[in-house]
Amino acid sequence: MEKPNSPDDYTLVEHLSELRTRLVRSIIAIVVLAIVAWNYRDFFFSIVRQPITPYLPEGGLIYTAVQESFMAHLKISILAGVIMACPIWVYQLWMFIAPGLYKEERKYGIWFIFFGSALFLSGISFVYFVVYPLAFEFLLNFGGAVDKAMIRVDDYLSFFMTTTLVFGMAFELPLVLTILGMMGIVNKQLLIALRRYAIIIICIMSAVITPPDVMSMVLLVLPLYGLYEVSIILVGIFGQKIIED
Repeated sequence: MEKPNSPDDYTLVEHLSELRTRLVRSIIAIVVLAIVAWNYRDFFFSIVRQPITPYLPEGGLIYTAVQESFMAHLKISILAGVIMACPIWVYQLWMFIAPGLYKEERKYGIWFIFFGSALFLSGISFVYFVVYPLAFEFLLNFGGAVDKAMIRVDDYLSFFMTTTLVFGMAFELPLVLTILGMMGIVNKQLLIALRRYAIIIICIMSAVITPPDVMSMVLLVLPLYGLYEVSIILVGIFGQKIIED
């Protein structure tokens, strides 16, 4: 069975042009929603600040540069724009990879967008409601109650934005592997054979991107491993059709 409009029929220039188009549209959506978020910047800042507020002596972060507060609100607006635009850039991603699928597989587009958005938001919710409270409870209470934390806005935001986005993207693992399975790049047997290596990679990645404590690492390793096992099942369901054809 041939794939109509297969990327194999495209030139490198056409591939890059299509990728640029999808990226530009995604960035435009993020910018527009970031502008909307700017009008509610104090509200979003309060959400971002909430996980660490109980551990600050005066209940707030500090800044040591004139422009730091402004830049903090700008960064938070951009983060909010990325999150709110999630369905849009997931759709753009689908439109980029859809030509590489069989015609009957393209009907899964709406499910790709739904689960892609849901998984991304699940990762963000997990790190916000589970990882941050436990990590800050351990890290900022370590050593007793004598010393008090004074956290700079810029330092906290760099940590918060990076960790939040990494968790969101990490939770996309089942979606990525399922699409690779549908494209015939991986299959269920391969994922099973690579399970032990996947666990090692997950552990290393978790150690790098999580706060510097074992608990936070475990809190990422467990769901990612669970998502990998889910991916094996999904690839077995959807990817097997490619092999049979």
